[in-house]
Amino acid sequence: MVKIGDIELGEFPLLLAPMEDVSDPPFRAVCKQNGVDLMYTEFISAEGLIRDAAKSVQKLDIFEYERPIGIQIFGDKEDVMREAAAIADSVNPDLVDINYGCPVKNVACKGAGAGLLRDLPKMQRITDAIVKICKRPVTVKTRLGWDDSTINIIEAAQRLQDVGIQALTIHGRTRAQMYKGQADWRLIAEVKNLPNIHIPIFGNGDIDSPEKAVEYRNRYGVDGIMIGRASIGYPWIFREVKHYMQTGEKLPPPTLQERVETCRQHLDFSVRWKGPKMGIFEMRRHYTNYFRFIPHFKEYRTRLVEATTQEAVSAVLDEVVERFADVQFDMTEA
Repeated sequence: MVKIGDIELGEFPLLLAPMEDVSDPPFRAVCKQNGVDLMYTEFISAEGLIRDAAKSVQKLDIFEYERPIGIQIFGDKEDVMREAAAIADSVNPDLVDINYGCPVKNVACKGAGAGLLRDLPKMQRITDAIVKICKRPVTVKTRLGWDDSTINIIEAAQRLQDVGIQALTIHGRTRAQMYKGQADWRLIAEVKNLPNIHIPIFGNGDIDSPEKAVEYRNRYGVDGIMIGRASIGYPWIFREVKHYMQTGEKLPPPTLQERVETCRQHLDFSVRWKGPKMGIFEMRRHYTNYFRFIPHFKEYRTRLVEATTQEAVSAVLDEVVERFADVQFDMTEA
């Protein structure tokens, strides 16, 4: 049984990665329905939280059906991160997670996210301050290092465990790689196999099929797997991985009807959470992903994006079901 503090996650948990502009409550809801074991909020700016910035504060929204769920924060100043962690901790998540892995320029090059991999003592001080102030378990997500010449994940993992984090997720790339190339899980396994590492180690990077999830579990011996990009428009990946792990058999891909129904549920959650105007607007980014397996779908995608009411979107989805009901296509291409 994998545990973070007192949180029991099963024998081999599947985690949903915190993804900016993706991992909001509506998206998390459809992933939860498909069997994810632990989810995280989008990463939240510590500076935004302590300034009470509306966008940052709204990302604190969590719901009972999402549990267990962690709130992830990022920043580069110890006092600001401590104060933001206290705010996050106060809204009663199951854990507080620190982002030391974001590679984007306006985060990492300002010393936050993966930028802390260039200053491990500072990373350790920030983490120590957060662990001391939070009532809930503190976890970390990070990368292998800043670039190939400064890979320091082994030292980082030991420093982080020393100050009391209770789980570590490692993305198998450096900051310099961004999301390019292949994730290197060998160093993730090396951290997991260190004799003095006793916290759960989760692997992240390139898991896009049930077969790969099982292969990497067996080859690298991690305690669980975090899935990010492969879940966008395809929340069914969690149930497919679990089924394959339990039976060795692949589930058939979701039908067109199931995809449409999940898209409707996602839209409904979005409208209920953000209201009809913003809920419909923010859903627009998801339509291509839900239906990217359908040939000649451009007209319908355009109509979905241009629809301004939930009823109008639903009407287009009805047409999609009717228009493509007899079309033969390979839904595994999603």
